[in-house]
Amino acid sequence: MLFKRRTHTCGDLREVNIGESVVLNGWVDTRRDLGGVIFIDLRDRYGITQVLFEPTFNKDSHELAKQLRTEFVISVEGKVRKRPEGTENSEISTGNIDVMVEKLVILNEAVTPPFPIKNNIDVNEDLRLKFRYLDLRRKEMQSNLIMRHKIAQTARRYFDSQSFIEIETPVLMKSTPEGARDFLVPSRLHKGKFYALPQSPQQYKQLLMVSGFDRYFQIVKCFRDEDLRADRQPEFTQIDLEMSFIDQEDVFGIMEGFMKILLKEIKDYDLQTPILRLSFNDAMEKYGIDKPDLRFGLEMITMTDIFSKSEFRVFKDTIESNGIITGLLAEKCGDYTRNQLDALTEFAKKQGAGGLIWMRVKENELEAPIAKFLSDEEKKNIVARLNAKPGDLIFMISGPRLKALSAMGQLRLEMAERLNLISPDAPPALLWVTDFPLFEWDEETKRFYAMHHPFTSPRVEDIELMETNPGAVKARAYDLVLNGNEIAGGSIRIHNSKLQALMFKTLGITGQEAEEKFGFLMNAFKYGAPPHGGMAFGLDRLVMLLAGRNSIREVMAFPKTSSGMSLMDDSPSNVDADQLKDLHIKLR
Repeated sequence: MLFKRRTHTCGDLREVNIGESVVLNGWVDTRRDLGGVIFIDLRDRYGITQVLFEPTFNKDSHELAKQLRTEFVISVEGKVRKRPEGTENSEISTGNIDVMVEKLVILNEAVTPPFPIKNNIDVNEDLRLKFRYLDLRRKEMQSNLIMRHKIAQTARRYFDSQSFIEIETPVLMKSTPEGARDFLVPSRLHKGKFYALPQSPQQYKQLLMVSGFDRYFQIVKCFRDEDLRADRQPEFTQIDLEMSFIDQEDVFGIMEGFMKILLKEIKDYDLQTPILRLSFNDAMEKYGIDKPDLRFGLEMITMTDIFSKSEFRVFKDTIESNGIITGLLAEKCGDYTRNQLDALTEFAKKQGAGGLIWMRVKENELEAPIAKFLSDEEKKNIVARLNAKPGDLIFMISGPRLKALSAMGQLRLEMAERLNLISPDAPPALLWVTDFPLFEWDEETKRFYAMHHPFTSPRVEDIELMETNPGAVKARAYDLVLNGNEIAGGSIRIHNSKLQALMFKTLGITGQEAEEKFGFLMNAFKYGAPPHGGMAFGLDRLVMLLAGRNSIREVMAFPKTSSGMSLMDDSPSNVDADQLKDLHIKLR
């Protein structure tokens, strides 16, 4: 089929082009027949241009245009003219001109799509995913992917300017299950053996530091076989980096420089640096979460010391078991009904709290179910500690430290939503969270796990505690948080084989297990590993937040559903018996 290549895109033409002969290629967005004159909005990813067919101007093209329907692919040749006065369209960049068509070529016909190719459509997401190639024609979806492209290009330019080298690492690697499940790939040549898809390039990038590449980065695919949700997919993308001969401050400096440039280029926002820092303990005590949203206040306040002499059984038991009593002030919410308060109590219980204590602040008293158990001094101190005023509402939760703080943190977010405290125009709220625990205890398996990964270095001053009190050891780890979402995480790594062996021992990994899983890394350290550290950005989540979306599926070209299915190509799917035979696999 012969057609002329476009001279302009559908977003190019302006009044300066009036009188020019042009060729446009694209999709029919809308068709209007106004008593003989046919108007077509022609669309490509750059924009929309109105083209028209008049029988007196070109009868053949006009006759052919009668066949056009939505999503036909066409090529038109014609002259740019100024739109008649009163017919301009200020909502599109080409709205002051249109094109009088001299020649039309229908490149491909199209059946009626299952949903409109428009923004803000009310369509079941499964239908959009099944016909993703149509969904991606919509302007808002194209804008998301264009933003993703710009972020990736900004990253490449910035890290190149800082002497980082982009190096690809293997997609087929050794299975080292520690954390999420691996995706396994059977080997045809090595019967009964498997590769794994990388959960991250962690070990390879550390090996690159041993190799002398002191600054590495990569925009890399990662794979984790875990339960999915709105901000999680089985395959995802990281902006991954590692540096040698550095400490935590060097990582912060590089990352803050990147975020400053990125937010300026993508959002035209001038980020002030240095970025705020909070320790893990402070974040938990003030916000009840290790990725706090700082776009609003509503800070939690620790109240435990106020009740050091309390006879109220709930508070007394909490203090005796080294728990915590945390409070939250909801200003001007003292008129909440009992039904509203009961609903919030149930909410807190679902978050793991034993219960929720509430108090209405009156002129000269605290109205609360537990008021009779409190002394006048305790009531006075509660009001003073929270700076409460008549008409306010006080919440308190007591119990084991992290469980109580976490429950109150969720209640804080719930109250922020109820009170509309987050403005859609709020500037980006960034912070570093530091000094995480190195280990977390799992009651079910009765063992410690690495809070980040087993290559994270403990603080130097805490190394001696690794064998005597692992729960007290702090990590040289850090997360970067944006609007209540972790967008990047990293650490200073262990670069000494003896300390790495101690780490494995604390995690209950035997010497033989360590050799089987991580021997190649441990052996590399014996040949002189420099001090090193780095971090990884979750690219999908970063794009999602900057694009103002609620799901990373909105910023990925071909995502999976929440059950890990690709509805478009029906994967995962069955394979034939010969393929399984080649791979030495038999299905049960």
